[in-house]
Amino acid sequence: MDLETSLKEETEKWLFKVKEEVASVRLLDQKRKDILTNINAYVKDSEYFLAKNDLIRAFEAVIWAWAILENSREFGALG
Repeated sequence: MDLETSLKEETEKWLFKVKEEVASVRLLDQKRKDILTNINAYVKDSEYFLAKNDLIRAFEAVIWAWAILENSREFGALG
């Protein structure tokens, strides 16, 4: 498998995972809605870059989405 194919597959895998996780997130209060807004913005950015075949930016955006989600859960901002 070449690098381009591998990067595209990894990006698609993480997009699927982050969307699945975001669908199950509970907001602990409305003040934290901005966190989900940011996560969803990175997901949309990743999808946009993926459609443009800009695989590095697509992967970077989805990893940011995942990092924000994980850190927010770890620090108790999301349930």
